[in-house]
Amino acid sequence: MRGFLASSIGVATAAALALPLALSTPALAAPSQGAAAPVAPAGSTQSLPLAPLGPAADRSPGVPGMSTSPRLPETRGLTPREVKRFSLVGVVWDDAGTELFGRVQVRTRAVATGTWSDWQDVETHNGEHAPDLGTRESGSGRVRGSTAPLWVGDSDGVEVRVQAQPGAPATRAGARLPSGMRIELVDPGTSGPVTVVDAKNGATGASGAADEPEGDDKGDVVALPGMTMETAESSSANVPLAALGAMEITALDKADTTADAVADSGLTAAARPYIGPRPRIVTRLGWGADESLREPGFVYTSTVKAAFVHHTASGNNYACKDAPAVLRSLYRYHVVSSGWRDLGYNFAVDKCGTVYEGRAGGVAKAVLGAHTMGFNTDSMGVAVIGTYTSTNPPAAAVKAVAQLTAWKLGLFNRDPRAKTTLKSGGGNRFKKGTSVQMNVISGHRDGFATECPGKLLYAQLPPTRTSSAKLQGRP
Repeated sequence: MRGFLASSIGVATAAALALPLALSTPALAAPSQGAAAPVAPAGSTQSLPLAPLGPAADRSPGVPGMSTSPRLPETRGLTPREVKRFSLVGVVWDDAGTELFGRVQVRTRAVATGTWSDWQDVETHNGEHAPDLGTRESGSGRVRGSTAPLWVGDSDGVEVRVQAQPGAPATRAGARLPSGMRIELVDPGTSGPVTVVDAKNGATGASGAADEPEGDDKGDVVALPGMTMETAESSSANVPLAALGAMEITALDKADTTADAVADSGLTAAARPYIGPRPRIVTRLGWGADESLREPGFVYTSTVKAAFVHHTASGNNYACKDAPAVLRSLYRYHVVSSGWRDLGYNFAVDKCGTVYEGRAGGVAKAVLGAHTMGFNTDSMGVAVIGTYTSTNPPAAAVKAVAQLTAWKLGLFNRDPRAKTTLKSGGGNRFKKGTSVQMNVISGHRDGFATECPGKLLYAQLPPTRTSSAKLQGRP
C-alpha cells in the first residue's frame, strides 16, 4: 500500500501507462484456457413521472394488481402497469433542498410468480446521505432529492402512491409534495466471471493459477480483454494491494498487514502501529461496477479520523448471493437517479459479512464520500446492506464492520475506542463550521438527525469499538 494519498492525475496516469503495455503482450491479455470472458454489466434505469391519481371510482379493484387508492388532492403516483424488468425502486424529485413530507409506498409484481406484493413503505428521509453542502459534487446541478432505495427483487410490474403528510409545509409552487417526482426502476444487470491473478498474495481470482516470478512481491499486471480506461483507472487505485483487474483484495494476517504498513509508510519496526488484519475486500470489478457511470478521476480528503456506520435502508429481502446486484443497483441509483459523482459509501458489508469496495479511489486511501452530510471530510462511510430499525443486524455483518474499521482506521493511526473532533460542513444537527467531538466509530445519527443506521445496528457500535481495538492489538 504505497502512499495512502494519491492524486487522481497520478492514478489516471498509472492506468493509462499500464493498460496499453499489458494489452500489447498477448500472453498477459489472453485469459486462461476454459475461462469465461468478462461480461459488461448491462444495467438500466427506467424513470417514470408520477401524476396526480384519479378518483378511486376510475380504478378497477376487482382486477389483480389494480388496487384502489384514496382520492386525495395531495396524492401522486403511478397506476399499476407492466414495465421492463427491474429489482430496485426509489422516488426522486427536482430540488435536492426540498424535503418530502409524506408517505411513499410501492407494490411490485414478481417475475418468478406473477403475483403482486403488498404495499411496501419506502424510507423518505434520505437527504442526509449526500455530498456536503458547498462542495463541487453538491453544486454540480445534477443532484436531486431522493428517497432511500428499496430492493424488491426481479420484478416486471409496479404501482406507486405518494401521499402528502397532513399539515406538511407547502413548497415554493404551493404544493405539498416536491415538484418533478419520478419513480426510478433500476435493473442491476449482470456481472460475469473474469480471469485474474493476484500474484502479490499468492491467490487467484475467479479462475487461473498464481504464477509469481521469484523476488517479485508487487504482483503481475494482468489486463483483461475489453478493459476500459475507466475500469483500469479504478482498478489501478488498489495497486499494489492487488493486481490490475483483481476481483478481490485478499485478506492478510496481522503480522503481514503491519509489515506492509511499516514498509510503505517509512515507520520503524519499533513504532509497532496498531493496525488490524486486512479483511478480504471484493473490488468494484468483483461486484460488477459499470465504471462508465461515475465521474472520472477521484477526490480525496486529508485523512480518516472517523468511520460512520450506516444501513442502506433498502430492506432485508435479499440473499447473500444477490448482494453484488444490490450494490450495482445502489450505485446506479446514487449516480444516475440522485446525481452523485459515484456510490456514496466508501465500503459496504452484506448480511453474510462480505466487505465490498465502495466509492472508487483505492480502499487504503482517504477517499471523499457522500454518506454523512456535513461530515464527509476526514471520514469514511461503511454501509451494512439492509434495514436495521426493527431487525437485528447479523453477527457476521457486525463482525465484518469491526474487522474493516480495525484495518482502515489503523492505517491512519486511529483508536476505535477514542474520540475525535470533526468540523461540520452544515446539516440539521450542527451548524456549518461547528467543531464537534465524536466517537472514532460513530453512527450516522451522531452527525445528523436521522434514524440511520437503525436502532438495532446503532446499539452494536459500543461492542464494535471494543472488538475493533482488540483486533488492532491495543491494550
